[in-house]
Amino acid sequence: MVRNLKSLVVLPLAAFLSGCNFVVLRPAGDVASQQADLVTISTILMLLIIVPVMALTIFFAWRYRHSNAAADYDPDWDHSTQLELVIWAAPLLIIICLGALTWMGTHLLDPYRSLDRVSSNQPVPAKTAPLVVNVVALDWKWLFIYPEYGIATVNDLAAPVDRPISFRITSATVMNSFYIPALAGQIYAMAGMETKLHAVINEPGTFEGFSANYSGAGFSGMRFTFHGLDKRGFDAWVAKAKSGGGDLSREAYMQLERPSENVPARSFAKVDPDLYRAILNMCVEPGKMCMSEMMAIDAKGGLGMAGINNTMPLTYDKQARRGTVFGPGPAYVAGICDIAELGGEGPQDAKPRLPSGPVVGAGLPKPDLARVSLPPLERATYLIPRLEKNS
Repeated sequence: MVRNLKSLVVLPLAAFLSGCNFVVLRPAGDVASQQADLVTISTILMLLIIVPVMALTIFFAWRYRHSNAAADYDPDWDHSTQLELVIWAAPLLIIICLGALTWMGTHLLDPYRSLDRVSSNQPVPAKTAPLVVNVVALDWKWLFIYPEYGIATVNDLAAPVDRPISFRITSATVMNSFYIPALAGQIYAMAGMETKLHAVINEPGTFEGFSANYSGAGFSGMRFTFHGLDKRGFDAWVAKAKSGGGDLSREAYMQLERPSENVPARSFAKVDPDLYRAILNMCVEPGKMCMSEMMAIDAKGGLGMAGINNTMPLTYDKQARRGTVFGPGPAYVAGICDIAELGGEGPQDAKPRLPSGPVVGAGLPKPDLARVSLPPLERATYLIPRLEKNS
């Protein structure tokens, strides 16, 4: 009878827990496994204090209840050195252990840190290049670009087992959070910024990924599938993407970027090789100045007040525009030169060369050299070398 009663009590609990997913504590990736160990050890250390305190609270309440005349009654007791040592020493030791554990975990599990092992007993093989995946958070979907293979996918991600993965993450819209519980911890995706995550998947399977940061109406459908595949399976997945997709040009991306909800998985067989850099620098629109170019100009002193005229209308209204000094219509800063013209793929690779004429933007008027506020002789001395240089 008692045994049957216990079964009836446990049954609802089992039914309640049957819907739980313990992937955070039993992940398939080495980084997530180390994070799970950190959570488990920290919980046990804290329980070393919590459990005795809760048990002693119940014990003292029962032991010294009003009806227990056998309990000692000592109204003048106010101090015990032994008890003070236990009360302060035990929590202090646990805090020291938690601090050391957190310090080591913060450095060893730094998402920007390249992996030095594939699993607990397997270091990263020599000359193994990580799989680079460029991640872009959109409204309300995920875009994954594989520069090594020249393909891109939407809401569908795959990686080979036991090969390090290097995620480079940004957003084309509001802040999101890239999270695959089976792989590693969540990393924020922010417009105009690049965050990084290094991880590895150790077991084949299909896992869920999603945005862990609320980002608007379609947030609940902003989910994707992550496939852990062996080498043959991953090669087949790449071949399928190359054979069944279209071309992700800048124009196609601008259409993809528009807000949409519950987007099915799709792939692109060809990707503009400069697309991710343009997304990161917020200059996908034709003629728009890239953020890296603007920072380079600012680092050289800027264009002055005349630069306020260097604006052009947007080719499409991405969002409802807030009122600015440029008027109610959508506008952006027009590009003075394209970064590709500088001979590199980005600011770190750029090889600047002197322009052949005065530097002017699409909406920036030519400088009026006659208005230079110098005496005539000094003005001629100032202008003639510059006119000869620009001629």
